Amino acid sequence: MKYPNFYKPILLSVLIVALFPIRIFGIESQLKTIEAAPQEITGYFTLISYGGRYADDLETIAFLDKEGDIYTLIPFAPDFDFKIKKGLSGDEAFKESRSFISFHPAFWRLQVNKIIDIAGDIIGYEIKPLYLPFYLGFSDIIETSYWPKEEGKVKIIIKLKPEIERMKYHGGNGFTSGAGGD
Repeated sequence: MKYPNFYKPILLSVLIVALFPIRIFGIESQLKTIEAAPQEITGYFTLISYGGRYADDLETIAFLDKEGDIYTLIPFAPDFDFKIKKGLSGDEAFKESRSFISFHPAFWRLQVNKIIDIAGDIIGYEIKPLYLPFYLGFSDIIETSYWPKEEGKVKIIIKLKPEIERMKYHGGNGFTSGAGGD
């Protein structure tokens, strides 16, 4: 079927909008994570230790920001919620992050995830605590998301899963810190 000439600009506009919504509307695309082995952590890193503010702080996690790339990982949190240590080798950064996240009595083991940019390159790692499954019902209780921003900054959103938030603030399972509870 042949289209009249006045339809061509409309069809081209629709095609551009359909193929490039991220650029046109400023919609961000969340970066992905993939599970990794600790042996994969090589190079130099900035260690970002988030949480660990009190003895029962479940919202504790570490990030290894790869040095020398164009990205900077930045937790979306007040400065007093995290600490930064630069210039660590992969082995040093992993050991310090493991020590930092494992303080909780319900700590079971850790999980290492690669943080992957849009091109598929590794920009860092998250070192995540997994808790004893019988303590809260499941072991992976922290949700993280990574959002690229301007000038190579990557905003990290860190939060407890909603089920854990409800237990934390509304009681249940013997976990009644915070307001509320019976």
